[in-house]
Amino acid sequence: MTHLHGPELARFIVGVVGNVTSFLLFASPVPTFWRIWKNKSVEEFKFHPYVAAIMNCISWIFYGLPVVHPDSTLVITINSIGLALELGYTIIYFTYTDKKRRMQVILFLLGELLIYAILVSVTLKVFHTHKARSNFVGAFCIVFGIILYSSPLTVMAKVIKTKSVEYMPFFLSLTAFANGAVWAVYALIKFDLYILIGNGIGALLGVSQLVLYGCYYKTTPRGVDVEKPSQVQMSTGAHRGSVAAA
Repeated sequence: MTHLHGPELARFIVGVVGNVTSFLLFASPVPTFWRIWKNKSVEEFKFHPYVAAIMNCISWIFYGLPVVHPDSTLVITINSIGLALELGYTIIYFTYTDKKRRMQVILFLLGELLIYAILVSVTLKVFHTHKARSNFVGAFCIVFGIILYSSPLTVMAKVIKTKSVEYMPFFLSLTAFANGAVWAVYALIKFDLYILIGNGIGALLGVSQLVLYGCYYKTTPRGVDVEKPSQVQMSTGAHRGSVAAA
C-alpha cells in the first residue's frame, strides 16, 4: 500500500470495505443451509439462485483478470470467495435433494460451463485490447446481474401483498444497500461503467427494501419473527451474488 496515494488509495480502501459487505451477503444463506443439513432435506427451497450465482461469480472473476480488466484484484478476491461459498451451497443442496433436481443441477452447471467456455474463447480470440475485452465481458456480467437482481423483486411483492416483513430481514436489506453503495463509490473513483450499473441497481433495490421494511414493519403480525431467514435468503441468494460480484 505504500505506493498507493490519492484516488488509488481511496479506491483500495473502499474496495476492502466492499469485500467485507460482499462477504456478508455471500454468507447470508448459511442459516438456510444449516437448516437443510440439519433436516437432511431441501424442503421446497430452489437451487436456481445459487447455480446462477456461480455463473455470476466466475464471470466477474474473468472480468477482473489482467488480460481483460487490469487493476481489479479486489473484484477477483471477493468473487473467488463467493464462488467457493456458492459451490458449497450447491453441493449441500445436491446432497439432500431428490434425483430429479440433482439432474437439473447437473444440466444447469453443464450449461453454464459451456457458456463460460464460449465467453472466454470469444473474448481472447476476437478482442485484442483491454477496453474491447472489458466492454464485451462487462456486458455479459451486467446481463447475469440483472437476472440475479430480479430475485428480490418476488420477495418485495410478497411484502406488499401480505403487508408483512416476515420474510425480508432488516439486516439483509441493510447489507444489500450498503454493499451496492460501497461498490458504486468504488466504480466512481476510477470510473467503471459495468461495476457502477450493477451495484447502482443493487443499492436502489436495497433502499426500496428498507423503505418497504419501514412501511410494513408495524403491520407484521405480532409473534412473527421478522428476522426469519429461510425464504428470503433463498430468493435473495442471487441478489447477494451479483451485488458482491462487482
